Amino acid sequence: MRLSRYFLPVLKENPAEAQIVSHRYMLRAGMIKQQAAGIYSWLPLGYRALRRIEEIVHQEQIRAGHIPLLMPTLQPADLWRESGRYDDYGQEMLRIRDRQDREMLYGPTNEEMITDIFRSHVTSYKDLPLTLYHIQWKFRDEMRPRFGVMRGREFLMKDGYNFDVDKEAALHAYNRHMVSYLRTYERMGLTAIPMRAASGPIGGDNTHEFLVLAQTGESEVFYDDRVTALKLGNRDIDYDDREQVAKVCAEFTTLYARTDETHDEAAFAQVPEAHRKVGRGIEVGQIFYFSTKYSEPMGAYVTNAAGERVPVHMGSHGIGVSRLLGAIIEASHDDRGIIWPEGVTPFPVGIVNLKQGDTVADAACAGLEKALLARGLEPLYDDRDERAGAKFATMDLIGLPWRITVGPRGLEKGVVELTSRRTGESEEMSPEAAVDRIAQIFADHA
Repeated sequence: MRLSRYFLPVLKENPAEAQIVSHRYMLRAGMIKQQAAGIYSWLPLGYRALRRIEEIVHQEQIRAGHIPLLMPTLQPADLWRESGRYDDYGQEMLRIRDRQDREMLYGPTNEEMITDIFRSHVTSYKDLPLTLYHIQWKFRDEMRPRFGVMRGREFLMKDGYNFDVDKEAALHAYNRHMVSYLRTYERMGLTAIPMRAASGPIGGDNTHEFLVLAQTGESEVFYDDRVTALKLGNRDIDYDDREQVAKVCAEFTTLYARTDETHDEAAFAQVPEAHRKVGRGIEVGQIFYFSTKYSEPMGAYVTNAAGERVPVHMGSHGIGVSRLLGAIIEASHDDRGIIWPEGVTPFPVGIVNLKQGDTVADAACAGLEKALLARGLEPLYDDRDERAGAKFATMDLIGLPWRITVGPRGLEKGVVELTSRRTGESEEMSPEAAVDRIAQIFADHA
């Protein structure tokens, strides 16, 4: 993509309404535009990053054996009355009436609708286990929307729902989600700690939140700092192996890590003082097991192996897809702008032409662009007739992890300059070597 043909409305000054780093940089980098309180348009650069995150979430859900579908944003109120939540949910639920005076709502979550789908089609334990999920826009009418996409009213969310014949099978689904989430966040360059949490309006006794440590986090967290060193890495996980999956979950949840809602001061005191930490965290996901909370009142029953009609055991599992962009920026930035991890960057590399209009420099940049595209990598080529400082400032602000700088002096020596946004280190090499290096880096993050 050539920047002269792209829509990238960057801002030079910090917007007055932006209180935290991610909101400030997303506005300045031309990623979003506020349309109403807590409601944003996703501009091209932000939309690319959002879709990259969504793609990783899909890949890891499917790897874990979960099946995608898509449910609507509007839901009939009668489903929520069946579960008993319609009057309990509060003013965060946006309630509306259609032209036939039927009560509807803009879905804040989908437990009722997915239970209705299940009960309409599944009647036997032989069709279990089953986990269905979707990625869809949600709406919660927050009293005080703030911090940009971190606490907006409209947001993109992955929510998945497992259906199992008994508690043991449902807890395996819970563990399976925990492992798949750990892998998802690691691919995005995040350390997301699973912490024992409160269930809120979803319900259930078993629940963990995944929190990214950040000074701007809304939750106070208490943790053993050794948990931050745990990594799933490239382990080969068999999601059908209950023992293996449970062992991984135990590894990541044995060390103390809790939000302020479930904090136990006595248990925390048992953590060695050198490892006892208090901080703040950004919630980027949560998993729940809530037994038969929805299946019993809504009639989601199956026949078990003994021929008995039993309510299915369920859980719900969410990832804040749009919120993740804010969390990644909060965790990865400097005073010049965003620093995208390779796994989620909107473009893998930027090409900066130091002398636009120079025949040799223009040809070299076009050659780099073509070579990168041939390797399946789309660069953002700054071909504007701007001074070099302005081009570098734009690249630093939008945070692409790598930059290739092309200028007449370097080309006389047969080299370009490859620069890491994260470290600031630069290295001169041939254009072919730069393409090879970038291709290898992103192959390692595929």
